[in-house]
Amino acid sequence: MRARDFLILVLVCLAWGYSNVLSKIVVGQWHVPPLFFAAIRFAVVVLATLPWLWPMPRPRLRVATIGLLMGAGNFALLFIGLQTASPSSAAIVIQIGVPFTTLLSIVLLGERIHLRRGIGIALTLAGVVLVVWNPHGVALSAGLWFIVGAAFAGSLGAVMMKQVEDVAPLRFQAWVGVVSCLPLAIGSALFERGQWASAVAIGWPFVAAVLFAALVVSVVAHTSYYALIRRYEANLLAPLTLMTPLATIAFGVALTGDHLDRRMIAGAALALLGVLVVAMRARPKTALLAEREQA
Repeated sequence: MRARDFLILVLVCLAWGYSNVLSKIVVGQWHVPPLFFAAIRFAVVVLATLPWLWPMPRPRLRVATIGLLMGAGNFALLFIGLQTASPSSAAIVIQIGVPFTTLLSIVLLGERIHLRRGIGIALTLAGVVLVVWNPHGVALSAGLWFIVGAAFAGSLGAVMMKQVEDVAPLRFQAWVGVVSCLPLAIGSALFERGQWASAVAIGWPFVAAVLFAALVVSVVAHTSYYALIRRYEANLLAPLTLMTPLATIAFGVALTGDHLDRRMIAGAALALLGVLVVAMRARPKTALLAEREQA
C-alpha cells in the first residue's frame, strides 16, 4: 500500500473512532435525544448528497430496506446505547457485528463456514463475553444490548447489500439519508421531548458535532474508504481498519474518562484477534461489508 493511501486509511479510522466518542458526548453528556441527533445527521447527509440522489438504485425496495437497517436502525440503536454505555465497551461489543455478518451470510446466502473462520467467531464472542463479565456472571447492560442490536441491524443490511451491485457510494449514502431521516424524525417527535431546546442550549458545539458526523464521517470518510477498496484487496484493508476500535478506546479514555482495566484490555485483544481471523479468511466483498459496520 502506498504511503499516501495508508495515511488516508489512518485518518478514516481516526474519524470513525472520534465520531463514536463524539456521539457519546452528544447523547450522554449534552443529553441531546438520540433519535433527534440521528435525524439531524441524516438530514445534513441528504443535503450534501442531493446531486447524486437520482436515479434511485434498483431494486428499490431492497435499497430502501438496506438504508433503514444501516442508517436509521443502526445509528438509532447505537446512539441510544451510547447514552449509558462507554465508548470503549461499545467499541469492543460492536465487534460482534463481524460474526453476525458471517452467520447471516450462511443463513441467507448459503455461504459455507470453514474452521479458521469458526475459530475467529469464537474468539470474538469470547472477547465480548469477557468485556461484559462481572463476578456474578455475564451482565450486559441495557446500553450494550442496544449496541448489540445496532451491530445486528448493520450486519443484516450488509448481507442484503451483497445482492445489490453497481451502486455508487455517494448515491447509496444519499438514499440511506433519505429513507432514514423521516422515520427518525417521526420517532423523535413521538418518543422524545425537549429536542430543540437541548440543541439550542448547547449551541454551536452541537452544530459542529452534527456537521462532523454528517460530512466528515458519513460523506468524506466512507467515500474515501470505498475508493481504497477499489485499489486494494479487502483482505489487506480489513485488518488495518481494526484501528477504528482502538482509536475509539483511546479517544474514550482521553475525552470521556472511560475506565480501562486488564479485563477489558484482554477482552478487546480477544475480540480484535477474532475479527482479524475472520477478515483474513473473508472473500473481498464479504470483508468490505463486514468492515462497513465499524463506523
